[in-house]
Amino acid sequence: MELLTISKAAKKLGVHPNSLRNWEKRGLIKPVRLPGGQRRYSMDELNRLLQSGQLTDGQETVVLYARVSTKKQADAGNLDRQMERLRQYARENGFTVRAEFTDVASGLNQKRRGLSNVLKLAERGEYKKLIIEYPDRLARFGYSYIERHLRYCGVEIIAIAEKEPEDAHSELVRDLLAIVTSFSARLYGSRGGKKIKQGFQELIAGVKPDEEMGKEVEQS
Repeated sequence: MELLTISKAAKKLGVHPNSLRNWEKRGLIKPVRLPGGQRRYSMDELNRLLQSGQLTDGQETVVLYARVSTKKQADAGNLDRQMERLRQYARENGFTVRAEFTDVASGLNQKRRGLSNVLKLAERGEYKKLIIEYPDRLARFGYSYIERHLRYCGVEIIAIAEKEPEDAHSELVRDLLAIVTSFSARLYGSRGGKKIKQGFQELIAGVKPDEEMGKEVEQS
């Protein structure tokens, strides 16, 4: 009887090894245990699982993740509307929603509870696709690292929007301001950081008038 390691068995089924561990807990598959405790999977057991049809739903299971930067945006209904668009996409494509997670926090915040839950479920092999509106909702910076980690867990990211909404640019300005303030405070102390923050805000405020002036010059 041919026995496969967990990595080879997962590759044959087209899933992440964590999926096999999860299915074992649910009683869907029973591996052979070696004296050292390692799991081995027989081809007969894998073929039985494939033919049972029990994997079909799991292969289309998705998680929805939505985020807004401020409580004001959430209170205005932006978060609810964003999540509803994700639900509609999942319904239209016949996906089974495993869980929905949201955050009201900056895209720079690395301690978001919703994002943490997204990663935990991926690491346990509990879904195959993560649906977001656009990449910026997942992370302002470092998106590629999250994408690579999820891909390693066997999860594909689907961004359903072709371009960011107009208010995303104001969010980017706020995040850049947060970065400048944080580093300035470290270098020059809290007072120096506040002064630089104020100067940066004045600089941003002057961008729009300058742009409008340039348009007037072109038209004259």
